[in-house]
Amino acid sequence: MGRRKVPDLYRAPFPLYSIKVDPDTGLVITAGGGGASKTGIKNALHFLELRLVGEHQYCASLLHSHDTDTRATMNMAVGSGVIAAGQDGTCCLMRFKHSSQKEEGKNTGNRTPQGNARRRAGKRDKAGPDEAAGSGDMSDMKDESAQISVTGLAEVQSDLNPQDPLQKVVRFSPDLSLLLTGGTDGHIRVWEFPSLKKKFDFKAHEGEIEDLDMSLGNKHLVSVGRDFSCSVWSGSQLAMGLNWLETKPQIAEKTYRYMACRFGKVEDQKDALRLYTVQIPHKRDRKPPPCYLTKWNGKSFLPMLTASCGTEVISSLAVSDSGTFLGLGTVTGSVAIYIAFSLQKLYYAQESHGIVVTDLAFLPDSLKDKDIKGNNETAMLSVAVDSRCQVHAVPNRRSFSVWLVLFLCGLVVMGVLLLLQFLFPGFM
Repeated sequence: MGRRKVPDLYRAPFPLYSIKVDPDTGLVITAGGGGASKTGIKNALHFLELRLVGEHQYCASLLHSHDTDTRATMNMAVGSGVIAAGQDGTCCLMRFKHSSQKEEGKNTGNRTPQGNARRRAGKRDKAGPDEAAGSGDMSDMKDESAQISVTGLAEVQSDLNPQDPLQKVVRFSPDLSLLLTGGTDGHIRVWEFPSLKKKFDFKAHEGEIEDLDMSLGNKHLVSVGRDFSCSVWSGSQLAMGLNWLETKPQIAEKTYRYMACRFGKVEDQKDALRLYTVQIPHKRDRKPPPCYLTKWNGKSFLPMLTASCGTEVISSLAVSDSGTFLGLGTVTGSVAIYIAFSLQKLYYAQESHGIVVTDLAFLPDSLKDKDIKGNNETAMLSVAVDSRCQVHAVPNRRSFSVWLVLFLCGLVVMGVLLLLQFLFPGFM
């Protein structure tokens, strides 16, 4: 599993920091930009249509570009037609709609086609998403194209660092009733959705929050900070701190820090839940030590298994919908897919990107009236600061295994028949 050539699915005119796949429409949403610096690099969200070419290959086309003015989107969450985008110290909510050509044709009678142009629609509405969506004056900027419309809904201040506020992570709860944000001020802020009423605001870590995730049923919130801790919260109360070193007692404390956390389902076990964390070296050495993946029981939070995942420093983590696969990206541009059950590497593309992989997203296991997995067991998208978007597909091993079993069974049957013919010449 050495160096392999991964073709670019799409290349944006700006650095890419986040990628998500809308589970309802299959739209691929990428985001990034050059920020507020006057370099001429734009800031935008790009909406892509992903298509399957043959059994294993993919292509993508740009449907729509939504300009975000001077603010680059550094992180995103997508749910129920709404995008929560981290831009500087704020979380901006936008509603998007994917209309078919037939629907567009019905609505063009009273509207001038505008392509990818922008039109102003008045001042920003500070109300919550439901109120804003129902008002005639929805946002200060609205982008429209033949198929995609994007409407600004509201924004909240999600990080209050007085020096350089920056939201580093945003998540929807599994039931989409809560919005979770974390940033450089170490606070976790939990907002009721869609009203955006603040539910919790508490100091969770000393320094930056690196990652957040919430379990099914909204029972537990897990947070990762740069202060070497990974914490489990019940509401705003600390339930426990995790200690992955129980699985590796030979490693000295504070030589590693947690980098990411994700909950995942367990295939064929309806009520089971797993938590996955990534640990990276706190300091860079001339001879780099390995990074580690740890699998935890998602209810008792006891460590179940820890495995090395190579010496390239991990920069991003993703879990497939079924919980069967884990995706890892590295600061050197490599991408890997692991089997969640055993933490064994299944796929590896060394330095397929030219620089740090900023986000990963598995294709949904099922989409209404649309199959984009084809004959692949799984497929995962990656984006990086090099502006490239790639797809990493694992061909279906199960279908190969079935044919192999049938072939071997055929050989066995033929062998038995030949043996019977030899022993009993009149048998056939």
